[in-house]
Amino acid sequence: QVQLVESGGGLVQPGGSLRLSCAASGIFFSPYTMHWYRQAPGKQREFIASITKNRITNYQNSVKGRFTISRDNAKNTVYLQMNNLKPEDTAVYYCNGRYATDDYWGQGTQVTVSS
Repeated sequence: QVQLVESGGGLVQPGGSLRLSCAASGIFFSPYTMHWYRQAPGKQREFIASITKNRITNYQNSVKGRFTISRDNAKNTVYLQMNNLKPEDTAVYYCNGRYATDDYWGQGTQVTVSS
């Protein structure tokens, strides 16, 4: 059974930092391109960042320079380091893994940026 389990969300003040983790099980992790998406209330899910098997990264413009995606294939885990958080970053953050026809999603973790 394939599982992607996100963790690390929570409440943080503007300007603060959080590190999200997504642990994968039931798949051979290393070939997968891993993604982070987010969905704010009343909005569509949007792409945040991705990292390929060769560690090539891509970011949405609004998070460039603030967020960093990374992966540890030995731990089957992808991370999202989020710095200088803003209230508009408030959303449920989802992990996604894709390889060939495989497309798996986690259940999401809530990030709330508020003073």
